[in-house]
Amino acid sequence: MVVSWRQFWEANSPDTLANIVTRYCLVNLKIFTEPHEKGGLVLKPDVYFTTGICENFINIAQMDGIELTDEFLNIFQPSQTKIRNLSLQNSNVTDEGIRVLLSHELWDLELKNLRNLTCNTLHTLNKYSRNLQRLDIGTDVYILPDYLQPQGTFSDSESEDERDGNIYERQGYILQAPNLRSLSIRDLYVRKGSNYFDLLLKPFPGLLKLDLSGTNHNFGLKSFDWLLNCKLVLSLNLYNVKNLESALPYLCQLVHLQHLDISQCKPSRGHFKDPATFLQVLINSLPQLTSLDLSGTNLLSTGNETKIPGSNISGLAPRNNNPLDFLGLYKTSDRASIRRDLPARTLTGDSCEEQILLAGQLYLDRPPVLENILTDLFQIFRTESCKNLKLALEVLLNAMERHRKEKHIQISGSASLYYVVKSENIKADLNIKVKRKILSILLNGMLTHKSDPTMMRNGCLTLCHFDMPQDILFDYKRLVKILLHIVSEHTAEENNFIQRVGIFLLNSLACQVEGEQRELVGRIGAIEKMLFIIKEKLRALICDDVMETAWSTMWNVTDETPSNCKRFLDGNGMNLFLECKEQFPEKQDLLRNMLGLLGNVAEVPHLRHHLMTSEFVDEFSFLLDSNSDGIEVSYNAAGVLAHMASDGAQAWTIEEPERERVLARMVKAINRWRIDSKRNINYRSFEPIIRLLPVYHTPECQLWAVWAIANLTKVSPEKYCPLLMADGGLTVIEEILNSNTETVHSTRADVLNFAEQVRENVACWRAERYRLDG
Repeated sequence: MVVSWRQFWEANSPDTLANIVTRYCLVNLKIFTEPHEKGGLVLKPDVYFTTGICENFINIAQMDGIELTDEFLNIFQPSQTKIRNLSLQNSNVTDEGIRVLLSHELWDLELKNLRNLTCNTLHTLNKYSRNLQRLDIGTDVYILPDYLQPQGTFSDSESEDERDGNIYERQGYILQAPNLRSLSIRDLYVRKGSNYFDLLLKPFPGLLKLDLSGTNHNFGLKSFDWLLNCKLVLSLNLYNVKNLESALPYLCQLVHLQHLDISQCKPSRGHFKDPATFLQVLINSLPQLTSLDLSGTNLLSTGNETKIPGSNISGLAPRNNNPLDFLGLYKTSDRASIRRDLPARTLTGDSCEEQILLAGQLYLDRPPVLENILTDLFQIFRTESCKNLKLALEVLLNAMERHRKEKHIQISGSASLYYVVKSENIKADLNIKVKRKILSILLNGMLTHKSDPTMMRNGCLTLCHFDMPQDILFDYKRLVKILLHIVSEHTAEENNFIQRVGIFLLNSLACQVEGEQRELVGRIGAIEKMLFIIKEKLRALICDDVMETAWSTMWNVTDETPSNCKRFLDGNGMNLFLECKEQFPEKQDLLRNMLGLLGNVAEVPHLRHHLMTSEFVDEFSFLLDSNSDGIEVSYNAAGVLAHMASDGAQAWTIEEPERERVLARMVKAINRWRIDSKRNINYRSFEPIIRLLPVYHTPECQLWAVWAIANLTKVSPEKYCPLLMADGGLTVIEEILNSNTETVHSTRADVLNFAEQVRENVACWRAERYRLDG
């Protein structure tokens, strides 16, 4: 039994040059295409693509989530491109778009989840099917007719797109492909037409593999004589087909069968009236059989049957000395997979990890069965008893990738994923490529089911076990979008935990990224979402870690990002600051976060005039005397005022409080701070502070700036000494000390003293670095 299976484990090596170039071309189509006068894109006249290039284009586009539109697929005209094998899934492509691909006279064709295709595609396929050897029509593909009219009721219509079935009986076939050897049609539902399956299979006497999983007829499948159209078939899959007990006489005539699947997903369908006889007759009639799937049936039920020595199941007794290569026993009656001495080399079942994992590999295209498998795996993960975590992860990722829209699979899969990625036994093997695949598939599921709180909880908890933001930078935008949805939409009291984890992750992303990512976070609405959360918390008179983290997130995304600072001001953020200060005056962390944000706003020259109101300046001036959170509140308030004062006396447009009185109060506060105070702050750059050093017209601004640098280079020299040098700050400090320029000097002794301390701090750091370097 062979199932399409994507390998997720690979070496942590660079991608191939072919794949790198393909991905570049996919996002830069203008390089090799041009618009066609009738619509769509076409290759430029001097461009030709080989089979390998074309198939790689389509495969990578689907892997990377690029929509395969009709316009895009039009570039694959047979005159300039060549395609032999095509797998198309989860796309909005129409009959017109796929017509171009089918005109290549494909050898291998797989179609899944293509809801926009109609019977017109079937007619196109029949026209170009002379080379087709394998055809796989998966779920949600409706190119086959769903009924046939009785004989003698033909209409006169010759329209290609008529759906009344007459055209198929008249032409004598539904599907025509003279060289077809493998045919798979899943979940086909026929409304009427007693000879439908006979008409479908009659053209394929040479068929070697037939898969009709989930096939159903409105009036029931009363006879399976149509199977005899394919007497040479080696592999037959009738999973979840009703009334299989009546198929026994015809199955027994398919003497070349090597693989037979008659498993079921519903107990009612899997109940055979005389299971022992059915199984024994089947086994005796099919001497070539090496693989048999009986999952979900009672065919191995012990009942009152007499046990035969050497086997626990009498129906399989003829194979005791010639065991099957494979026997499917997942969810059979009486838990048959637990029995010993079964005549098979490998088993699917629900009795041990090995059986369950094999079931997960083989039953990927069976969502109802897969749900049970993922539930079984979850129980293993919870007890931390999984022995083959790598294979378990493969099963989870394949299931979640293949069934993105199946909510139960996504919820169960993400719950298990949490236990896998947090296991210390596998962390060392999770290289960059594997992590990216895990995160991509997890985000796909979260975005598809973003209204489900359980899916959001599972996803967030799993994300917590990755290194933020480095592991997720490749898909940063999508993660930010889903986190913003979580923190703004999952606000019900019972979802409080989800919102808390979501905002924690969002803040983790925001505090460690560069300006481009911070700007992106603002563009997709982070500031507005945080302000909304704060308003709701104020309305409920609640100050919790969600509110505090909302302010912290804005503090981080406004850092040296003027556009986000403006968004904060435009969203009435300053008034929210005053309301929070008044409502929760004792909340030290909240106050520190708010003032840190306002410090970022004050650093933007063209925005800080918004802070120049008596009410705001009074508040900042009052906070200079605060002892909350060590010196942090007082320090941040002084930083805001220093930037406001740096624009000169003419920019101080308010009468109260007076500028000189505020500056004097600021100096008093600075002189109170200990130079060795430990800090709860993280500067990415000294540039905003360095810009205050040349403000000789207001030396109080210089004092705050030079004290900040002296403090940071003293308490964290290994971080801030190299940062100061990289930003050019040490050069400005030397100019102040030497007074060798007219633009950079100071008349205050305390400014010079702190500048001298900065020089000493850097010198000590250099000496220590040289000592460590030998």
